[in-house]
Amino acid sequence: MSGSKEAELITAVLLYAMRCLVEGDQSALRDMNFGPQEMEALQTLNIADLYRVDALGAHCLEMTLNRQVFWPMMAHLRRQRESEELQQQLIRADAPLEMMNALFGLGGREYTRWRKLLTLAPSVGRPAELDEFSNHQLWYAWQARIEKREEDDSLVLSGEDYLALYQETGVAMRAIWNLTQRWCEQGNVDAPVGAHDTDSVYGA
Repeated sequence: MSGSKEAELITAVLLYAMRCLVEGDQSALRDMNFGPQEMEALQTLNIADLYRVDALGAHCLEMTLNRQVFWPMMAHLRRQRESEELQQQLIRADAPLEMMNALFGLGGREYTRWRKLLTLAPSVGRPAELDEFSNHQLWYAWQARIEKREEDDSLVLSGEDYLALYQETGVAMRAIWNLTQRWCEQGNVDAPVGAHDTDSVYGA
């Protein structure tokens, strides 16, 4: 169908109204100001009639913006977009499935799909053990972020926190996740951790 954007809008709305009628969603039809007579008229329309809308000079719609719905919707979409972008950044950094599931509820199938879409090779083996310098560097960076959360009395970091730790320290994301989870379990927030502690984390 070729025609004006106004005609396309009318066609889309009429299609929506016809679907509401078929599904018995009279509440949605009433919200659009369709009364009993208009609903009866809808039943007579067919696809060919919708194509004829293009030739009509009159428009039967009055479009208005509901700002009370629009702005919360935009905020929700922005949060979803930012969350998806963060998830992609973490997966590119080789964040493990356990981490993505804990932070975002991401399942195995979705995790695998993202890795394929981002053309990432499968992870093989466990991350290399950290030397003492990297271990201390990660601990102090982790400790600094934990201290910012003291008001909440929580050791739980966000996805943004983990990405920042990865960028600040250069430590592999899988090692960051494994070590910080162990430190949280041990409540190890009072003293720096030596390189020997990595043995228990990686099962050595």
